Amino acid sequence: MNVKEKIIEKALAACALITILTTVGIILVLVIEAVAFFREVSIVEFLTSTKWTPLFTQKNYGILPLLSGTFLTTFIAISVALPVGLTIAIYLNEYASKTLRKILKPLLEILAVVPTVVYGFFALMIVTPFLKSFIPGLSGFNALSAGLVMGIMIIPFVSSLSEDALSSVPVSLRQASFGMGSTKFQTAFRVMVPAASSGIIVSAILAVSRAVGETMIVAIAAGQQPRFTFDPTVPIETITAYIVQISMGDVPHGSTAYRTIFAAGITLFIFTFILNNISYWIKAKYQEEYE
Repeated sequence: MNVKEKIIEKALAACALITILTTVGIILVLVIEAVAFFREVSIVEFLTSTKWTPLFTQKNYGILPLLSGTFLTTFIAISVALPVGLTIAIYLNEYASKTLRKILKPLLEILAVVPTVVYGFFALMIVTPFLKSFIPGLSGFNALSAGLVMGIMIIPFVSSLSEDALSSVPVSLRQASFGMGSTKFQTAFRVMVPAASSGIIVSAILAVSRAVGETMIVAIAAGQQPRFTFDPTVPIETITAYIVQISMGDVPHGSTAYRTIFAAGITLFIFTFILNNISYWIKAKYQEEYE
């Protein structure tokens, strides 16, 4: 029995080590290639220039156009996912019966397993033509339809995690609210949501991280025109879409243009790393308050 336990312990340790080594390997590749890139390109230009044309004759390496496209689509996505997902979570936790909850929650989570390429074509072929009937000047490729569909995609992240946060609130708080004459609506929004606010914030941050790293929806529906703008009706390009464009193109390996994907990749990694650590810190603080 002790031998089996030791084997299991070693196997689990090996799995953990593989995960750590994989992460370290990814970071090393990004750092090494990014350092080589910044030896040829000024980091000041990279962070401040509003032009991104590494494949043109007149080359410019300002990351701001890709960042603005990434943040624009992410902002639209979270503007859709947060209110809708939170409303669904409150309904499932406060109003739905146990039977209905068991049916609705798995059905909702089906959205999370739909391939993102399907969402991308849905945005391009269905959502964009629909939006054009209301916004005549809307481009065929635009940030708005990509952001809206991305928001639909991340609704399960917000609703599921928020519902778990609401479920973890002590029942005594709900009973105390009802005991003071509060309605279900008042209890939900004035007691349950504030009590579960840390968990809801974590769900929103994780959803933002998922949206920032989304590739296929923006690559298909948002266009591939890097421009420093916050106008959702025009074509834009995100960091992930640019990485796909270069990776599948004919850019020579080892060239400055090729190394731009590592500079863009490490920028994306830094943002998602910060967001994930913020969510971890909030979750840890939330757990400490209730211990």
